[in-house]
Amino acid sequence: MVLKKKKVRDVGRIVLDQHQLARLRCIVNVEENGLANLLLECAQLTDGIQQLCLLKKIGCLLRKLGGDDLHNSQSATCMEILVRIYWGLESRSPLKRATASALSGIPENLKEEVVSCLISCLKEEILIVDKSHVRKVIDAIAACMENFSLGEMCTQCLCLDVLQFLCTALVDYKLQNKNLGGQHILQNKLMHDLLAALKTAMVLVQKVQEKIRDILCRNTQPSLRKTMCGLLTCFIEILLDGDFLQTVQNTAGMAALLFIKTIVDRDELLPKLVHDLLFNSIQRGHDVPEWLFQSCEQLYRAPPPDDVVLFLSQGVLAMLDWKGGKMREGGEHLLLEILTVLLSLSMRLKESSMTMSISRNLSLWTTSALDALHVDTCSWYLKNSLNGNSEAIQKLLEYIWTHWEHPLDGVRHQTKTIFNNILKIHQKTIDDSCVLTDPFFLNMTQNLLSVEWHIKGKYVLLGCLVEYLGTEHMLTVDNSIPEQILGMNLEQSLATYATNLLEKMFESHKNQLMSSSQSDDWNKRWHEIWVSPFLMKLCEENPSQTTYIIESYLPKLLKCNPDSLTYMIKELQSSDKASNIGPFNNRGALGALMTCLRAARAQGLWSTAEESSWDQLIPISLIKQALVHKHEQVRLDALGLLCETRCSTETLSQQEIALIKYFLPYNMNSQSPAMRQQIVWLMKKLFSRLRDSSQVLHKQTQTVKQKNTLCEENTKSQHAEHQLQQYKDFMVWICDTLLEALFPGASFPRKFIVLSLLGIIAEIFENLDGQTYRVVQITDVLRPANVDALLGCLSSTFEELKLLAYDILKKLPPTVLGLQDSEKLQTLLQTALDLSTSTKPYDCITASYLLALLVRQESLMLALNACSLKQQTDYHFDYLGKFHGRQAMNNEVLETNVLEVIKYLLICLSDELRQAERSLVHTAASNPLYGRVHCIIGALQQLPLKSVSKIAEWRETVAELILMAFRLSAIVSPICQSSSPEGLIPMDTDPETARNLQKILNEIKPRDTNDYFAHAKLLISDEDQELSKGAFEDCKPSENLSMAMMDQAGQSCHVTAQMVLVCCWRSMKEVSLLLGFLCQNLPLQSTPDLKDGLLMLHQVGEIGEHFKCQLLQSRHRGAFELAYVGFVKLTEMLTSCKNSDLQKLPQQWLEEVLHEVKSSIPTSKLCATRRSAGIPFYVQALVSSEPRGSNMSLLKLTMKELISLAIPSSICQDENVTIPQVHSLNILRALFRDTKLGENVIPYVAEGIQAAILGFTSPVWAVRNSSTLLFSALITRIFGVKRGKDEHSKKNRMTGREFFTRFPTLYPFLLKQLEMVANTMDSDSGVLKLHPNLFLLLLVLGRLYPSPLDGTSSALSLAPFVPFIIRCGHSPVYRSREMAACALVPFVAVNQILPMAVSLMETLPAATDLHIRQNHIHGVLLQALHLLRSYFDTKQRMNSSLPRELHDIISCTRAKIWLATRQNPCFLTRATFLDIINILCHQLDKSKTRDPEILNFWQTAHNVILESELFTDEHKFSPVPGLIQWQRNIIKLTLSVLGISVSPQAMSLSPDAAHKLTSGTAEIQSSLLLSHLLCSKFLEARLLTLETVLLWLEEMDSNQVKETNGNVLFLLSQVEDTLKKLAMQEKHPECLAKVLKILCLLNIEKRLPWNANASVMSEAKLLKWILSVTETVKNSTEMQSVTLTLASKLVICLMLKKQEKSLDSISQDLRQWVHLVARSCGAEQQTEIRLTAAKVLIDIIPSLLANKQLYFDLLNTLTLWRCIFTLLQDEERVVRDKATDIIQMIPPFLKACKEDDISFSAVNPSRAMDLGLGVLCELLQIWNKTSVGIVTLMEWMLGEDDMEGDAINENVENYDLLFDKGEFNLWAEKIMFANLLQKHLLNLISQSHFVPGYESGLHQLTTMAANQAQRVAWLLKGLPLAPEFSRTADYTRLSIQKLRLLNVAELLNLFGLGAVITGHF
Repeated sequence: MVLKKKKVRDVGRIVLDQHQLARLRCIVNVEENGLANLLLECAQLTDGIQQLCLLKKIGCLLRKLGGDDLHNSQSATCMEILVRIYWGLESRSPLKRATASALSGIPENLKEEVVSCLISCLKEEILIVDKSHVRKVIDAIAACMENFSLGEMCTQCLCLDVLQFLCTALVDYKLQNKNLGGQHILQNKLMHDLLAALKTAMVLVQKVQEKIRDILCRNTQPSLRKTMCGLLTCFIEILLDGDFLQTVQNTAGMAALLFIKTIVDRDELLPKLVHDLLFNSIQRGHDVPEWLFQSCEQLYRAPPPDDVVLFLSQGVLAMLDWKGGKMREGGEHLLLEILTVLLSLSMRLKESSMTMSISRNLSLWTTSALDALHVDTCSWYLKNSLNGNSEAIQKLLEYIWTHWEHPLDGVRHQTKTIFNNILKIHQKTIDDSCVLTDPFFLNMTQNLLSVEWHIKGKYVLLGCLVEYLGTEHMLTVDNSIPEQILGMNLEQSLATYATNLLEKMFESHKNQLMSSSQSDDWNKRWHEIWVSPFLMKLCEENPSQTTYIIESYLPKLLKCNPDSLTYMIKELQSSDKASNIGPFNNRGALGALMTCLRAARAQGLWSTAEESSWDQLIPISLIKQALVHKHEQVRLDALGLLCETRCSTETLSQQEIALIKYFLPYNMNSQSPAMRQQIVWLMKKLFSRLRDSSQVLHKQTQTVKQKNTLCEENTKSQHAEHQLQQYKDFMVWICDTLLEALFPGASFPRKFIVLSLLGIIAEIFENLDGQTYRVVQITDVLRPANVDALLGCLSSTFEELKLLAYDILKKLPPTVLGLQDSEKLQTLLQTALDLSTSTKPYDCITASYLLALLVRQESLMLALNACSLKQQTDYHFDYLGKFHGRQAMNNEVLETNVLEVIKYLLICLSDELRQAERSLVHTAASNPLYGRVHCIIGALQQLPLKSVSKIAEWRETVAELILMAFRLSAIVSPICQSSSPEGLIPMDTDPETARNLQKILNEIKPRDTNDYFAHAKLLISDEDQELSKGAFEDCKPSENLSMAMMDQAGQSCHVTAQMVLVCCWRSMKEVSLLLGFLCQNLPLQSTPDLKDGLLMLHQVGEIGEHFKCQLLQSRHRGAFELAYVGFVKLTEMLTSCKNSDLQKLPQQWLEEVLHEVKSSIPTSKLCATRRSAGIPFYVQALVSSEPRGSNMSLLKLTMKELISLAIPSSICQDENVTIPQVHSLNILRALFRDTKLGENVIPYVAEGIQAAILGFTSPVWAVRNSSTLLFSALITRIFGVKRGKDEHSKKNRMTGREFFTRFPTLYPFLLKQLEMVANTMDSDSGVLKLHPNLFLLLLVLGRLYPSPLDGTSSALSLAPFVPFIIRCGHSPVYRSREMAACALVPFVAVNQILPMAVSLMETLPAATDLHIRQNHIHGVLLQALHLLRSYFDTKQRMNSSLPRELHDIISCTRAKIWLATRQNPCFLTRATFLDIINILCHQLDKSKTRDPEILNFWQTAHNVILESELFTDEHKFSPVPGLIQWQRNIIKLTLSVLGISVSPQAMSLSPDAAHKLTSGTAEIQSSLLLSHLLCSKFLEARLLTLETVLLWLEEMDSNQVKETNGNVLFLLSQVEDTLKKLAMQEKHPECLAKVLKILCLLNIEKRLPWNANASVMSEAKLLKWILSVTETVKNSTEMQSVTLTLASKLVICLMLKKQEKSLDSISQDLRQWVHLVARSCGAEQQTEIRLTAAKVLIDIIPSLLANKQLYFDLLNTLTLWRCIFTLLQDEERVVRDKATDIIQMIPPFLKACKEDDISFSAVNPSRAMDLGLGVLCELLQIWNKTSVGIVTLMEWMLGEDDMEGDAINENVENYDLLFDKGEFNLWAEKIMFANLLQKHLLNLISQSHFVPGYESGLHQLTTMAANQAQRVAWLLKGLPLAPEFSRTADYTRLSIQKLRLLNVAELLNLFGLGAVITGHF
């Protein structure tokens, strides 16, 4: 039973005037249920619902009226009154519909009389001349024609009168529209009225069309034709008037065609008339009727605009009858011509609304074409013209290809409809031919499958094809489709599309399989195709990547075939997958199982109503493992399995409750925000289910108590009572657990989950109406300590926690909060007031929340008076006099408290403003102003300001607030408006700099009266003060100013530039937010004469001018960004207000600022730097304030003006041109980025691109900079936000046809610009010519690519760009050549890549050519290289075999091989040519063929290597351009050849082929080459070689190339001595690190003893050497990591040899190694080092730390275990997750990792820490070291003695930074670790006996703890009142230590030693 609040609907009520009531009373008879009686009763009721019921009774009576009642005066009167009631009701009222229903039910003989009454009333309504009454009459007429037969009869009878009325209304509306310019609300209302009139006229004519035609043919009513023509004229005028909304124009177009169709008497004449109207306006035919010419004269005299043609075309398609074939051949030709017109309009009209309208019209056209084909008399001409291969349909398909990725959802949806209709159209044209064999359908399938999978439209259209072809046919074309689509499901943007296609496919496949002959076997095949790939991805993919496939695909799969669940469970629990629990980077079978079960239970496929159902499904142990699994998603799925059910009243089983109790403690400290939100959301579902099921259970118990029931029902009742008690116990446990988790030092994640869940409990279990039973009430479980903890959350630096805590606290009564205690209330109030002046920004937020809580307390005024007396302010409040001794209501108390708090804050702020006017610096250091304003805003937010009662007081207070805001703004504005606000503070130690500061002072003219800002100051040290007296007498800055100032309390306070700036910009921020809040929430004065609002009209204007000043003049980003937020609220208020003068303000302000931008006079204060500062924000707020649905006149005005400024007619450096251009470019950038404007800016994108590209050619840097920023914004707007790391990924690209179709003007522009750029590349003079546009042009063109669906049309072909791009590759700029190469690739189709590469290579010069230009060669080589890379990437995806055409490129490469040899003097071009050789070698190695040409090519590559300078003249190199690139590439090629030599293909070659490949013995030659590279004197050579070797080894470890393992190891064994020598001699740390890493991977144990440099090193010496290296490389993270790893491997090797003597000799080294591991786990270390330490500890756990034998001494062993727990509490999640793998390495003989036969392995850090401590305690017992271990672990609990620093004089100023980040580790919780230690120590002490002789350790520990307890207690007493707010950090630290001491005392009590500690507290 779900309790929901009923939605109350206002149905209105029936009201009769006195005359009608008197008539009813006169005819009332004695019959109780007579008609008149019921009517009178109905009229006298005041409840509309009751009247509705009576109307139904009246309807029943009316149906029973007989013939005798026909002339009954009483019935006639009742009928008349009932008709009057009908006309008097609102059109959409349920009462009106009920009245119409009652009247419709009267007998036939009475209908004429009722119609007569309706006609009479309608005539009266029409004659009313009041303009405000017109819309009501129109709605009434429309209601008459809506499911009301009598009303239709009425309108038919008065057809002419109604049409005349509507004609008059339309004429009047047109006149009104001309007088409403700028009044958006009135204009919007008028548009709706006009739209209603148009629709009513259309409905009326459609209802009486035949009647009108008959009258016009007989010409019996000449006025009817005149009226119809008059309406038609109105429609045409509206259609041509651009001031009307497009919706209105569109409707007028349809109405015009409807009226033309109605007036024309013959349908066959319509096509010709419509054709002339649309396409032949100037040369109209002679047969056009005069009435049509006169009505549509404006259309005939001039060609109609494009939008008018569009609207008329929609009218033609919607209003003409295409089904009947009445229009004959003329109709068919008209239909085809309309398609041509619509497609041409799609190229010209680019506004989003127009694009949407065109797509709808095209969809309507396909529907009309289908209708035309339905006719039996359809001509062959039409069938051929509409065939899928026809020109018309092909053009329509091209429209689909260019719009299926359109940003408008509506356009994409329409393309689907169009495509679907095209398939239907083609199917109709081929008659009975088989669809599966039709070439059109087959080609369409192949074409769509060839498109990239990132295109969303591909999925939609394939779904349409599936409906026709079936899934079986699609799978025969490509059986990998399901896997490919599942792979795309991993991306959020494609998941929905991919899932919808998959759903269509597997449903179709299921139906096909079930209907086939093998219906018995269909399930198995269906599962193999659709379920098995899904399970594989679920198990193996990263959990974060499978979110969307789970949310979208899995539920639909289970819905289609519920039996799949059984298959999933069976597969995932099979023997080969059960062990895969996802220990590393996937969820494994366990996680996949939880996911599937969760989805199935949420769909209701199974439930847990019975306790045994869990065990029947899966073992509970699996769920328990999943609840603490390492991966978050697995834990969430397991929790979702418990919480989500289909039935909200399903009871919670005891097992579910136990599992939730198990889950919660280990998952409250989740660092992932997504997981925290999911936990809260799932627990909310659980609590809601518990509440709903408790209501059902309670109802069962009450039912049994009220009746004498059977024994079975009594048993059921007892079970329900038991279940309710379980619920209560569970919820009490939940609340206690949550409240206990708010301990001191609790992390943000834990507090967030706790506060969120407590808030949900308070919300769900509150006393709602209809809730008969409450499981728990949060006030019953709250204790004073818990309330204090909740209050302490308000001091958190996270505002999210403050808000959550406040939401809970405000629901608690004062008795629970303890605020009935006046002393506590006053303390909190004083604390809040003090925090409001803190220099730390987050303190004022705390103050705001505290005040928001306190204003709800009734006794606040007394505390406020007391604080006022203490502060000696002028404030006083007479509480008793205010309420005159009566009890105040809650809302009255709240309003009074808020008002008085604001008044008090205003008084305080007024004093502080006076101080700020004297010295702003002093104010910034002692009591910044923004905190008070923030608290005022917070107090105002507690009230519904539009319904306050103390109007006069509030009006006065609001006026004071506004004046205060202006005053504060005037004080801080000079800083925010300074040219350099960030560093503005006039202090410096350098006289020259001080003089420069004087200029700033003169600019801002600060209002300080204490001479602080009068001159710049010099900071002089005390010892140099005397010496400097005479040195700077010449300088104006002569005064000395100390860094320390004195605040009001007389204490020193420090001043920094940062503090001054923060004070100023935050004050400006709060002022802006305050003014915006007032504008948004205060009731506005309606007229200047009335005093009916809190915000006066003149105040609105003043606020607007203030925002204008701040946005246009502020230069600090924080100031004007927040001013923009407030200004947006003001503009929204202005747009929605009813005052016409205020409505015009945005347009007025916009025109003013555009004029100022355009003029840019020297005296202008607009900021031309800082991206125009706040000017774009100002314009953006004004433009986006236009209401949605308007014609966006402000946007059009702004864009037209800005683009004209951004594209100047000529390049000029004149400041009068440059500054406006910079402003316009910056404003355009803001507008294009604004999401509110959405697609409305798309029509201006092309011009924006032109402005950016042309602006980049400006000689002025500011213009180029702004152009670049605009260009970047436009690229994002066009291609979308970057969705991948690959810059050239097709996810952020589009086809050239789509791009140029959407922006057609860019085609000639970009082509012309590219031609201009290309012409500068081929200068024969050799003069360097750089064109600035080259970069931008290539950047745009590089994001386009050809589509396989592009047609043969060359209008927008990409081919003309190719030659110019190739020429751009000749640029002298390296980056330009590279970009030209990248840009060329997408312009070449896949099947043309190799021919293009060959043609490029053939243009390269021969070695004998005289004129060789290296830039040209390099550009050509880069283009060929990028083409080859693209080709091989594409082919790699398609197939692995190489085509024969590749031999051409190989031959061409060999022909130009001189470019890779010494004959080519340019190293850069040699390097690029080597890249080409390398990529060809790599691909040829993958090929299975070994023909002679390929072997010859390898021989050529080998020769290039051996003849290069790297192996012959290495010492003769001199630094020249390209040398580094050449070295890297020749080494890459060498290593590539080496890789080929050790590959299995090379080993399988014949001896001759191998000799030819490697020019000798493969192994010897390879090892020599590798040794030479390793010993190279070039750092890059060694580094690259080592990186490659490392890659080989890592691939070998990951089993990627199993066949090469032996070959790689053999090759490396040949160079083992070289590696060892390099390890001892290498000086470069990066190379040394890689050498040592290689030795680690080569299993260093097998390489011992160590032979290097003709000496032998033992393991001990080697360890000593590695440790010494470690101490010398502390600056290299990589070296520290690898030396730690290498040393650890040696330690394991040494320890396992059990050589006692040798261990004694290296004990010092072992201690050094332990110290190294411990140091590497420190929080100050880099993440990589801590990860390495975790891996080391994982390696040593099974052999050294968790062994039955204690290898180290106990101290070192416990130190290493402490490292494990440190890493499990690391702040970095990746380190914690890695440390949890330690649990997997625990040997099975230890029982601590087992619980209820569950062997935990992959667990989360919290559970791992618990298990780890259990393992350690168990090991202490095994090692027989419990006594020492207990003392050590208790020392861990106590923590390090960090209290010494607190024993200082508390009067000394503790200087804090302005932005204090607090604790370094935000995840670790000292109390949680101490609690876990206490838990396991209690268990250990109870199971073991303390060994005599260790009592001294306990006594020493007790003494140390007692000393700490004494110090902590003393420090706690020294803290001020409410220390959790005033000294939060100190209070938290001391509280943590206190709890640790109490935990230790509890343990010591077991030995009788703890009392001395607890006595201090």
